[in-house]
Amino acid sequence: QVRLRESGGGLVQVGDSLRLSCIVSGSLLSTDGLAWFRQTPGKEGEFVAGLVWGGDHEFYADSVKGRFTISGDTARNTVYLHMSNLEPEDTAIYSCAMARSIASYQRRDFDYWGRGAQVTVSA
Repeated sequence: QVRLRESGGGLVQVGDSLRLSCIVSGSLLSTDGLAWFRQTPGKEGEFVAGLVWGGDHEFYADSVKGRFTISGDTARNTVYLHMSNLEPEDTAIYSCAMARSIASYQRRDFDYWGRGAQVTVSA
């Protein structure tokens, strides 16, 4: 059984940086996809960033390009989301998700989800 556990959320101020971590228990294959999504009350969940575990490309939502970086540590089975120059609009619950043999970064294509970590950016 695959489990994902996020950590690193918190309360920060505008312009600050924060790093989220997602530890994946269970095996990861080179064709698996890992991604971060975020959710705010009353809004549909939004794709933030993703990568293919055995690949060398990352994908980002336009709203975070140039500010967020997703990376993976194969030795630790951990995926990170480095967030910089944070804005109040980045306030959300950030969830890590995994897809077996990823086909796209649509929410419906992800098989496993973490519980999420709250990130609050104060103006």
